[in-house]
Amino acid sequence: MQIGDIMTRNVHLVRPEENLQYAARMMAEWDIAFLPVADASGLVGTLTDRDIILRAVAPGLDGETTKVADIMTTNITYCFDDEEPEAVLNNMRSLHLRRLAVLDRQNRLSGVVSRTDFARHGV
Repeated sequence: MQIGDIMTRNVHLVRPEENLQYAARMMAEWDIAFLPVADASGLVGTLTDRDIILRAVAPGLDGETTKVADIMTTNITYCFDDEEPEAVLNNMRSLHLRRLAVLDRQNRLSGVVSRTDFARHGV
């Protein structure tokens, strides 16, 4: 089994120029807490509900004028779709991460893997 076998493939993306209100509505509509951020060059960051709370809401930024690019995480932690699940899960645990972007070996976004995906597949 590889990460590609357990990851979520149907991933919703957000663009860096979108405002936070749009991103938050997207998260609410799809009941997700993590959005990969992509532009024409590919994956450029990630945005979580926690990012929105800590980096935008807490300091009082305006959700309509603040862009995703202003608060997204640009130091992207990811894994590859052909990696072994156990190794990826151990890495996520050591980094205290709940989800990761999954790339193919051409560095294109393939999906997202979460701790729930591991549990669902008995890893």
